[in-house]
Amino acid sequence: MATHSIGGRLEKGPSAGAPPGTAGGPRRRPAPRAGRRRATRTHPALWLFPLPAVVLYAVFFAAPTVQAFQYAVTDWDGISAAFNSVGARNFGTIATNDDLFRRALTNNLQFLLVVVVLQTALALVLALLLQRNSRASTALRALYFLPAILSSVSVAFVWKFVYDPNFGLVNQVLGGIGLDGLRSAFLGDADKAIYWVAITQVWAHAGQLMIIFIAGLQQIPRELYESADLDGAGRWQRFRYITWPMIAPATAIVIAYTTIQSFKAFDLILGLGGNPPKGSLDILSTRIYTTFTNSQYGYAAAESVLFMIIIALVSLLQRRAVKLTQRTA
Repeated sequence: MATHSIGGRLEKGPSAGAPPGTAGGPRRRPAPRAGRRRATRTHPALWLFPLPAVVLYAVFFAAPTVQAFQYAVTDWDGISAAFNSVGARNFGTIATNDDLFRRALTNNLQFLLVVVVLQTALALVLALLLQRNSRASTALRALYFLPAILSSVSVAFVWKFVYDPNFGLVNQVLGGIGLDGLRSAFLGDADKAIYWVAITQVWAHAGQLMIIFIAGLQQIPRELYESADLDGAGRWQRFRYITWPMIAPATAIVIAYTTIQSFKAFDLILGLGGNPPKGSLDILSTRIYTTFTNSQYGYAAAESVLFMIIIALVSLLQRRAVKLTQRTA
């Protein structure tokens, strides 16, 4: 500590080597805390980027949905400028006195069940067999994925010849190997026609969903399988306790996408069953389309609203079922 004399008195002063900010030295402003950062402002122009998507969503989805609810309680024929409000009469008629809608709903649920089960199972089996990135696996993936790039109309016309009862491929093969008793009318069989269409749907899209499962399988850490091998786990135990729980997100995506496909199989049904399709091949989307073509816009709007509610309920039940299955695996 240095001293100096002022007026005959000794005063203490700061040392030459005293650090700044100590007593007697020049004060330094405290460093800002690491957690306190200057708030950033969003430039107003950035809000313009989502604007096109919001406009498209509002024009092509939100507004038509609102109008569907408005027209569902009217008797509008789609042509006249005037129409009357009928309240819930359209919904009551659909629920109690519309055999065509109920049959289309039954067909759609049968189609959905077959497609979800078979398509998901086949896609998972293909993914398990082809998950390694070898040349042979890559070539087979491309081969199985090929039908997914074809349009549904093209697939429908190809399989219409396959199912032809007179000169179709299936009946020709069965007759060639002496199994004439198994020959079938296929699409002409009112009780089984919807199931043959479901098989066509599975053939067309199983390879597409296989890719989703492969992506999920390749994200599983190899260490889990190595630990299971050390514990002496078999193939089924490895699948049940490692593979199946770990691909839960991929499974949920596959089932949701398959459900949407099953309700939107409009062009496949028209390609195989004609326009309008016969009752054994009629599903909800084709039934609503037929109602619109008959100038029953109000009634068709009510069917569309019920269609949307049914899809929401089925999707919700499927999500809960998948979560329950993954928990108990």
